[in-house]
Amino acid sequence: MKERIERILRNREKKKITAENLKASAVLIPIFYDKGQYHMLFTERSDAVVFHKGQVCFPGGTQEPSDSSLLQTALREAEEEIGLEVKDIEILGELDDSMTFVSDYIISPFVAFIPYPHSLRTNGREVKGTFSVPLSFLMNEANFQTDSYAYEYEGHIIWGATARILRQFIDLLTSESGA
Repeated sequence: MKERIERILRNREKKKITAENLKASAVLIPIFYDKGQYHMLFTERSDAVVFHKGQVCFPGGTQEPSDSSLLQTALREAEEEIGLEVKDIEILGELDDSMTFVSDYIISPFVAFIPYPHSLRTNGREVKGTFSVPLSFLMNEANFQTDSYAYEYEGHIIWGATARILRQFIDLLTSESGA
């Protein structure tokens, strides 16, 4: 599956969004393998952050002037928020840019493979906690709520920009159907 994801992402052209009035940001989509299946790692934002309080998301944030690229932004934020070190992250590719409709961000998503077990250190100021969802659950169409454009897994609601990014990833995987 890891090789398949990498092949799918490398053999497509990323759609970029450019707009001067939107803030550039990036997220890391961490995937790991445990007990015979792949999982995606999510964070739940704390109530102390300015935007998206308590929401489920991928580790990430706003591009800083010191970041050499949006990939650097995603890597820096993953380390700051959950303690993932660059040496433990294998970038598999990129998804299309996505927008937030309330806070005016352009999000560049980077799909990554991380080792398991991993020792995460959550930054309590930014992140309330982390959880993972089996990729098989996310790929099962019966688990996607089309009316609210969301997933619900063990009490966690994945919606908004995170759900849109996730759907693009799942759609790419299912449209390839093992090819």
